[in-house]
Amino acid sequence: MGIFSRLSDIINSNINALLDRAEEPEKMVRLIIQEMEDTLVEVRSSAARTIAEKKDLGRTLERLGAAQAEWEKKAELAISRGREDLAKAALVEKAKLGESARALGEELSHLDHALERSDVDVSRLESKLNETKAKQKALLARHDTANARLKVRRKLNDGRVEDAFMRFDLVEKRLTRVEGEIESYDLGQKQTLAEEIDSLAAESAIEEELAAIKARMSDQGQGGSKKG
Repeated sequence: MGIFSRLSDIINSNINALLDRAEEPEKMVRLIIQEMEDTLVEVRSSAARTIAEKKDLGRTLERLGAAQAEWEKKAELAISRGREDLAKAALVEKAKLGESARALGEELSHLDHALERSDVDVSRLESKLNETKAKQKALLARHDTANARLKVRRKLNDGRVEDAFMRFDLVEKRLTRVEGEIESYDLGQKQTLAEEIDSLAAESAIEEELAAIKARMSDQGQGGSKKG
């Protein structure tokens, strides 16, 4: 069973409302598009038949017009020959053809009106179809985005990802320990600037103390020599 019961239902439909109520919006929009396309084919086929019928009526009206002109000529001929009775009969036939022509003219007018309505309906239906196809593209884009986000969320919530990060942390800790061991071997291998300055100060103090001892001992030695 179709979603729409008649052409006016499609033209006056609110696509957003239909999709909001649908349990499966993507499936619903596909069905809507399919029904719109089928309806568009039917409307155009009906219009094609109307156009063909209009052309047939036009040709028939031309023949009726020619026949009326012919009966009028016959009436003129009858009058010229003094046969008024034949002239009246010819004009009666012309009048009958005139009635048929008027009926066909009214029918042709109805067909013109129907074609005008078909033209408007096709235009509005195509507009509605384009609107629905745009909705379909938007739904597909949302669907793809949602699926991509879902995959990312699943990966982030996957225990294997967490386990991998834990393994990375362990590896990093091991590297830190190894780097610490390497740096420990460098301890005492090279003095810092402050340490070198402190060392020079210590050496200077020792040299000064050594010089003082030597001077004291020299003074003591000289003093002993004088006493002797």
